Amino acid sequence: MKGMSLEITEELIARQTPEAQAIIRALLAKIQELQDRLNQSPRNSSSPPSAEHPHAKPPRPQSHALRRRGGQPGHTRHERPLLPAEQCDEVIPLKPASCRRCGRDLSGEDAAPLRHQVWELPEIKPQVVEYQRHRLACPCCGETTCATLPPGVPTGQSGPRLVAFAGLLMAYFRQSKRRTALFLETLLNQPCCPALTLKMQAQVTAALRPAYQELAAALPSQPHLGIDESPTKEAATKAWLWTFVAGLFTVFAVRGTRAATALTELLTDAFTGVVVCDRARMYWGLGRLQWCWAHLARDFQALADSEDRVVKRLGHDLLRPTRELFRQWSRCRDGTISRAELNRCLMPVRRAVEGLLLRGLFSGHPRLVGMCRELYEHRAWLWTFVEQEVEPTNNASERALRHAVIWRKLSFGTQSAGGSRFVETMLTVIETCRQQSRNVFAYVTAAVQAHFAQQPMPSLLPES
Repeated sequence: MKGMSLEITEELIARQTPEAQAIIRALLAKIQELQDRLNQSPRNSSSPPSAEHPHAKPPRPQSHALRRRGGQPGHTRHERPLLPAEQCDEVIPLKPASCRRCGRDLSGEDAAPLRHQVWELPEIKPQVVEYQRHRLACPCCGETTCATLPPGVPTGQSGPRLVAFAGLLMAYFRQSKRRTALFLETLLNQPCCPALTLKMQAQVTAALRPAYQELAAALPSQPHLGIDESPTKEAATKAWLWTFVAGLFTVFAVRGTRAATALTELLTDAFTGVVVCDRARMYWGLGRLQWCWAHLARDFQALADSEDRVVKRLGHDLLRPTRELFRQWSRCRDGTISRAELNRCLMPVRRAVEGLLLRGLFSGHPRLVGMCRELYEHRAWLWTFVEQEVEPTNNASERALRHAVIWRKLSFGTQSAGGSRFVETMLTVIETCRQQSRNVFAYVTAAVQAHFAQQPMPSLLPES
């Protein structure tokens, strides 16, 4: 090993006492582990891309043709199409009064005038409806009776659209309660304070909670799920934000543990589908798994980045069939080949990967043996996607978590159990509406209206 004034070789170690040899080898292994940790990046580990400073990323290869920024000569022009004149709020005809050359008065009309449209925000003014509840006395017995509010009218001063909009400002657009109140008051002329946003947060949670619970109850019946988790906080306590991605809906759950109990709580014993996940051990009891090849590719890249020649060689050898796997999967995903053809094309890839894992297993190298043994003993979980209609990566779950992770970094978690319920509920609704191409504001508004009117909430289940 180099990097010090003295080069430590095997001959030098062999001349030491057995106790000194053990200490030296332990120190060398620890130094190697620390060096490998220093070399970690989002490209060769599970660290998120946001963990790396933008300036620390390697420069992109520049093309030989130096181009200036912006649109290039000859590119297709992009401009907003004009609305039909009948859809405009106002049409103002402009006619010249006199000739620009001789000054003579002009009259008549242009059959095809030049059209210029200006988009502008209307004056934002809250709509205030007053309900005057009369108390009338009975002429017979003298008892007074007060009129009740119509169905759907809230007992508070915030209407359904305002409550839904405030909830989305806090969740979808990741604004704090203070900034949400400032936005409502400054731009919408809506009197508001942080305490009112907290009240509206509770109203949105109560309105959407039945839809959330309906989706959570449907998780055990799904044929496949992508599952991932990310650390968060609830008050001063560490918590975990779980995500369960199905075909047409997603469920988030904030729990105080990363253990398998959080999985069994939501999936129950009725789940018999396939789980796409990383290699964390809490997933192993769920039955049939598909380990994420994107994680494996980063792990193999970490081996290739090692300074140890044996580790480096195996890493490069594993990356070659991994790249071929992704090439064939992209052909299957775009419809070029079928699943049966994919299985046939991946047979040599499978043999190559499993042979390399055996090589690492019997290499005797401390860094390779454990990892290769785990992968080889559970090698069936590497190839589930060939037989089942699942993807070989857990990218869907990681994409679903991205918005939540950014929100967590801005808010530093939640301050109460009620805040956690708001977070998991709103994230579930936002991501599910995106998957189903629904307007999330329209859905949240309809749910709040149904909640105020004490009517059945609109469902988010795909078959509904």
